[in-house]
Amino acid sequence: MQATADPAIARPPAGVADLMAACLARCLRDGERAFHGVASPLPMVAILLAKRTHAPNLVYLNTGGSVDPQPTRLPVSTSDPALFERTPALFELIDVFDLAARGGLDVVFHSGIQIDRRGRINLSALGDDYRRPKVRLPGGAGSAHLMPLAKRVVLWRTRHDRQTFVESVSFVTAQGNVDRVVTPLCVFKRVDGLLELESIHSGVTFEQVQEATGWPLNPAPETPLPSELELDALYAVDPERVRDVEF
Repeated sequence: MQATADPAIARPPAGVADLMAACLARCLRDGERAFHGVASPLPMVAILLAKRTHAPNLVYLNTGGSVDPQPTRLPVSTSDPALFERTPALFELIDVFDLAARGGLDVVFHSGIQIDRRGRINLSALGDDYRRPKVRLPGGAGSAHLMPLAKRVVLWRTRHDRQTFVESVSFVTAQGNVDRVVTPLCVFKRVDGLLELESIHSGVTFEQVQEATGWPLNPAPETPLPSELELDALYAVDPERVRDVEF
């Protein structure tokens, strides 16, 4: 059932976690199949938010292997058994890779320790020499398979600085069909293979975004704030604010 705004509810102004969740949800379309992996509280909340608002027929797939769960309480871990509650079907993780290979995965959420101008992500190593890295990272799991095969990739990162958003990543863990990138400062859209500013969040200046980004940008309009409808739905699906845990 889609949410309806309740004007009687008084809430504090939307914070950055609320705005990022809303921006991620807006990337999703009704009827799509969307998947997130481990350590993905914001995408989890965003998918449920989209289903409750503009995309009721969105199919939610998660790394635990459940389809369209309806958890009573959202877990902090996106591999928690709570995400099996009231699910109509279960699947093996390998089935997601098969679905993507057959062209049936519409959206996948990913992130990276580094994200570059071309939308490539690095989850492998930092430094000029892969054999002797400054920092060895955990690796990309299935990202190298899913990013080129999913129809659209939405990246998110709760840290936006020049160490994260770089001209070119130290190591290309994965690359593919990046559509949007959502950060605490802005939203990027991939245009002709390169990330460009689509919008800048309220209270953030263009100069702040440029200073925090490792490639030249052009000004962009302000990101629309979450509507009352979105906020009502957001508090309904995530009353305990699991969306804050990534910050």
